[in-house]
Amino acid sequence: MKLRSKAAALLLLALLALLLGLLSLRARRAEPPAAPEPPARPASAPQRRPARPPGPGPRALPGPAARRRRPPRLRPAAGRRSSASLEKLARRPGGPRNFQAVVPPEFWIHLAVVACGDRLEETLVMLKSAVLFSHRKIWFHIFTEDSLKPEFDKKLRQWPDSYTKKFEHRIYPITFSVGNPQEWKKLFKPCAAQRLFLPVILKDVDSLLYVDTDVLFLRPVDDIWKLLKLFNATQLAAMAPEHEISKIGWYSRFARHPFYGSAGVNSGVMLMNLTRMRNAQFKSSMTPAGLAWKDMLYPLYQKYKNAITWGDQDLLNIIFYFNPECLYVFPCQWNYRPDHCMYGSNCKEAEREGVSVLHGNRGVYHDDKQPTFKAFYEAIRDFPFQDNLFQSMYYPLQLKFLETVHTLCGRIPQVFLKQIEKTMKRTYEKHVIIHVGPDYRLKLERFS
Repeated sequence: MKLRSKAAALLLLALLALLLGLLSLRARRAEPPAAPEPPARPASAPQRRPARPPGPGPRALPGPAARRRRPPRLRPAAGRRSSASLEKLARRPGGPRNFQAVVPPEFWIHLAVVACGDRLEETLVMLKSAVLFSHRKIWFHIFTEDSLKPEFDKKLRQWPDSYTKKFEHRIYPITFSVGNPQEWKKLFKPCAAQRLFLPVILKDVDSLLYVDTDVLFLRPVDDIWKLLKLFNATQLAAMAPEHEISKIGWYSRFARHPFYGSAGVNSGVMLMNLTRMRNAQFKSSMTPAGLAWKDMLYPLYQKYKNAITWGDQDLLNIIFYFNPECLYVFPCQWNYRPDHCMYGSNCKEAEREGVSVLHGNRGVYHDDKQPTFKAFYEAIRDFPFQDNLFQSMYYPLQLKFLETVHTLCGRIPQVFLKQIEKTMKRTYEKHVIIHVGPDYRLKLERFS
């Protein structure tokens, strides 16, 4: 009996000890672990600065957020600003619109046009086509009569801010610095000879794109501007051939003066490196010595004035006949005229790439002889700036093309519409997808 009672007592003590052990283990688990002691700092290690006493400065955030620091923002080095940041600088609120002082010259596209007589509307439609699709800023150099200056200023300032911020303009009087001004003014068309004097007048401009008033851009002006980079060391100007088939071209059949190549060149769209033109010495039939551009013009005109038909374009053909190494010839898609389709399609580059620059010479925007060209002119003229390009320009343009199939030009709509469709898609993507977000990409696919 005593043994049983002793065994029972021992068992009870063992259970009590086990219970106490479990309770102490549970209590240790509930306590947070103690922070480990930092390792001993070597004697040679630098001492930490004492903690900063609390003061009126900004309070540190509690917890882990106090230890997170925002990485420093990388700023562009001086002299390496992008064109976008330069544009913001140029348009700080309250500041003057002096872009030329802020944006370096290499970021500008310089576009020149000469407009006299009844060419106001035609010139404005051309400028509108340049602004609609361009990416870089454009500086318009407009040469016109005194009576048209206020009209140009008024009309250009009425355009929406979203487009006026893409260009600047300056209006110049019609001036001929050498020879008889009245003779120059009557050469071919009123004021057309003004383009010959651009290297002399625009002394601060390095490169320039000159176009006739009856030109329309179907893709960004930036793209034709890039052709300047293709010039070699001797080339200083660029034009397209007057005709693709020399045997039926005008110059090869009727010209009474020298002309460039086998078919001549058309000066309605002309890229110029003005710096090179001002510095070059040109060969001619008038003297064995080279002549500067400004010294060559009037003697050249005096020698050939009774033999030329197309005025300043003929003089340019004569100049580059004697200086062929100075001319870069770009494809016909950059100066597409009725001659390229009215007798059958003969511009292979336009068939592959589409028309890039449309040149409606012979007044085809204002009569019914070439309704395909007129359709483009009216579509761009009537397009409201803020509307959707596809709904308000491209779709109506397609419908108008259905009415032109009775003409040879109207039977190749893919040649005319290919490039402008690509341009509109890129413009739509830039303004809608980039600014709204990638989730709206499906909207673009609807127009494919």
